[in-house]
Amino acid sequence: MTTALVAAVTVVAALLTLAGLASTAARRRIGLVHLALAGVLEALLVAQAVLALVRLAGDRELPETATFLGYLAGALLLPVAGVLFARGETTRWAGTVLAVPAAAVSVMVWRLLQLWEAGRG
Repeated sequence: MTTALVAAVTVVAALLTLAGLASTAARRRIGLVHLALAGVLEALLVAQAVLALVRLAGDRELPETATFLGYLAGALLLPVAGVLFARGETTRWAGTVLAVPAAAVSVMVWRLLQLWEAGRG
């Protein structure tokens, strides 16, 4: 895990959160922009997960491996669940349904980095 990758995830998650809230304020459902941002976010999260799992399979040890893996799995699943739920939402609240998991992911990746850095010692 790198700080640059975490920062990239945070930026994309923030953009998705803002896009979701903007569509809610405009009383619109989610569109192609939302889906593209969610796809980019998921791609970054998959890259982060692959990088972390390869390092964990090698020589990396973490003091809280179970917590790290739980956060990693949760961060991977939240955008997918948000998109599926938002696509099924027929009201203007679909944007908020997508914005909430995006905001949660932006917090979760920083916690992942914190857990990762704790294993340096």
